[in-house]
Amino acid sequence: MTNKILLSLQSVEKQYESHKAVQSVSFDVPEGSIYGILGPNGAGKTSTIRIITCITRADGGQIFFGGEPLQPKHVENIGYMPEERGLYKKMKVEEQVLYLAQLKGMPYKTAKTEWEAWCKRFDIDSWRQKTIEDLSKGMQQKVQFITTVLHRPRLLILDEPFSGLDPVNSLLIQEEIHRLNREGTTILFSTHRMEQVEQICEHIVLINKGKDVLKGEVKSIKNQYKEHLFELHYALNSPLSAEQLAALPVLRIVSHNEERRELKIQLKEGDNARQLLAALLQIERLDIILFRELLPTFNEIFIRAVGS
Repeated sequence: MTNKILLSLQSVEKQYESHKAVQSVSFDVPEGSIYGILGPNGAGKTSTIRIITCITRADGGQIFFGGEPLQPKHVENIGYMPEERGLYKKMKVEEQVLYLAQLKGMPYKTAKTEWEAWCKRFDIDSWRQKTIEDLSKGMQQKVQFITTVLHRPRLLILDEPFSGLDPVNSLLIQEEIHRLNREGTTILFSTHRMEQVEQICEHIVLINKGKDVLKGEVKSIKNQYKEHLFELHYALNSPLSAEQLAALPVLRIVSHNEERRELKIQLKEGDNARQLLAALLQIERLDIILFRELLPTFNEIFIRAVGS
């Protein structure tokens, strides 16, 4: 991944009558990255995406794509899979896929070759001449995904791509997202499900009530909000007395489940976890199974960021 910025939003604004959907939102999407736009429903994520895809215009601010001010010509280099899927129900699958690829500027023969490869990859060869309404919801999702990526966009925007998918198809789509990213596609991933971020995204912007309240690398943000919590699991035949716990170099014992042999500890800021582990290893007959730092989830980070 390079440090080159593919997409840059600078103080973007959008208002619908009395409602300000987007309020001075700014973020940069590095080329080749998987970048998450997070926030609850109604936060302004989709309004921001509609501006990026030139469906609506911003009322203020600037947007740059590949170093140039965003223009309608750039849309051919963008693939957008909206949360509300938009396939023509009465149209045959193959006819629709090839038609939409040509709308994005892809020659028919090239589109046909790409389509053949996707049919094999998703094992949907027998569904090519079916209409969309004849497909299951999961199969419709697969077709929608293919229509979004077939023209090989530089920027792929996915708005809640796993909505309504079973675990098997969710995993399939997730694997394809990572494969496309490895091949150079920049991914903009919009979701209100915070737990998906750590599985997929490298960078995020967190939007709440139309404002960007937090942005940066996923690892850096998790470290920024960590509380120096550590978890210890030890063997059933390894007792830990109150005296031994009191002697540990910690700020406090957060919880201790003696039956399950689980201990949660908080260190003082700046304390060395190695010193804690060394103290634990000195306890006679203590058989440590697991020792790890507990970083906050993005649900916890979101609550703290919005609350502040």
